[in-house]
Amino acid sequence: MTADDSFNRLDDDDYPAYTMGRAADMLGTTQGFLRALGEARLITPLRSEGGHRRYSRYQLRIAARARELVDQGTPIEAACRIVILEDQLEEAQRINAEYRRAAESANPTA
Repeated sequence: MTADDSFNRLDDDDYPAYTMGRAADMLGTTQGFLRALGEARLITPLRSEGGHRRYSRYQLRIAARARELVDQGTPIEAACRIVILEDQLEEAQRINAEYRRAAESANPTA
């Protein structure tokens, strides 16, 4: 991958553009917190060729939500479960909206 290819992927929410240190700084948390989220299987960072953890913007949003819950006093394991359920609900709602639009397109008079 060339430098131009990497630069163009920065708009990709799933591109692992952030190191663990940078991700922790952006979230205002510790690297240990990010490791704990990985151990809880909330997020699984990709690894660089050197084996360093790399995070995407999507993963940072998930981590930020978990941090909000932990900051409110929720245990980390519970916070991770809540975030997973919220993410699943959002995906289900998105799929239902797509089905609704498809049904309306197929039967516009109903």
